[in-house]
Amino acid sequence: MLGARCLLRAVRFCSSAPCPRHKPSAKLSVRDALRAQNASEERVKVQGWVRSVRSQKEVLFLHVNDGSSLESLQVVADSSLDSRKLTFGSSVEVQGQLVKSPSKRQNVELKAENIDVIGNCDAKTFPIRYKERHPLEYLRQYPHLRCRTNILGSILRIRSEATAAIHSFFKDSGFVHIHTPIITSNDCEGAGELFQLEAAGKIKVPEENFFNVPAFLTVSGQLHLEVMSGAFTQVFTFGPTFRAENSQSRRHLAEFYMIEAEISFVDSLQDLMQVMEKLFKATTMMVLSNCPEDVNLCYKFIAPGQKIRTYAEKQLFNWGIDLQTEHEKYLVKHCGNIPVFVINYPLALKPFYMRDNEDGPQHTVAAVDLLVPGIGELFGGGLREERYHFLEERLARSRLTEVYQWYLDLRRFGSVPHGGFGMGFERYLQCILGVDNIKDVIPFPRFPHSCLL
Repeated sequence: MLGARCLLRAVRFCSSAPCPRHKPSAKLSVRDALRAQNASEERVKVQGWVRSVRSQKEVLFLHVNDGSSLESLQVVADSSLDSRKLTFGSSVEVQGQLVKSPSKRQNVELKAENIDVIGNCDAKTFPIRYKERHPLEYLRQYPHLRCRTNILGSILRIRSEATAAIHSFFKDSGFVHIHTPIITSNDCEGAGELFQLEAAGKIKVPEENFFNVPAFLTVSGQLHLEVMSGAFTQVFTFGPTFRAENSQSRRHLAEFYMIEAEISFVDSLQDLMQVMEKLFKATTMMVLSNCPEDVNLCYKFIAPGQKIRTYAEKQLFNWGIDLQTEHEKYLVKHCGNIPVFVINYPLALKPFYMRDNEDGPQHTVAAVDLLVPGIGELFGGGLREERYHFLEERLARSRLTEVYQWYLDLRRFGSVPHGGFGMGFERYLQCILGVDNIKDVIPFPRFPHSCLL
């Protein structure tokens, strides 16, 4: 195994490889080309897909996009470079000079010297039509092609930026990133809506099991984060979770991404709520700052089409009954259509690990949800029951003591007050972009009776 010094030396050697004698055309992304302030007329190379073709008698105009930005780069070429293969959707490599554009719509354009068609595209059979704004419902039929549209391209760039912003927030706040397992033997939510795993292609023996215990796809990384919070005071995870809920609603997926965090030495919901609020604000500010054109496209073509549901002014809630989506949206509207924290839920509605408030006949636990306009619940969290005897009694009542003996051990050996929360990533994107259906903010949606690709 290489020592640290040998490894650094090897990295330096690899990074200082000699350059070829003949300098090739500099490869630029469309985004970098568009950002060029001064057109130096240096020879450059741009690769991407044709978004439009316009051929005149002496001049050929192309718009090429490589996914790095919403805006495409205009390519101007001599009509002699025109070809039948140059169609909407075809992939190309263009070499030429980046020059100042006479048009006010863009700062620069690419004066092409050579255009190579890398991959043909039959525009007549291509499901995505030139200059046609396809409904999101139509595009869901083509999960392998819909990313080539402007709207899905914008959503996915925003998704990427939001992912980076979330990691940046936690890193700057001193959190340790933990990779929690996707395969688990725990049912964290206690709802029983789990995908159970079985080895494929083998004879099934009822008495035997690949892991010797039933194994499932995770619904949450919370319990594993609680383990880690006994060694690191602030931890988080960001990964896929799964729920076998037979729902076709606009709010549910069978596979979705969760941001979850656990913080040690926390003894008030207010402390948790502050972190939740800071995460939401910091992520949103970075998205708005770094993806303004993409966000504006979503607001222009998606948000105006949303249907705003209204509710009659009547009592919708009874103590001890769980809040449904319509209740959550009513609360948000009643409070002025701004994010709302709801705290201290009835004990009977929450899982065994929520901290008992010991508050008499109402008997609540220290749980908190953040409700947002248009979505309902976005964050869910609370303080965890760190007191051994309280937790032991609740597990005994649920007949889970043997299964969660390891969880009790965390309270026997150096237990501390702690709490945490989870945020649904797709719901967050719906919230900030005004996207009505959750299936349109994830690259490959999985839901009942649909697993395309």
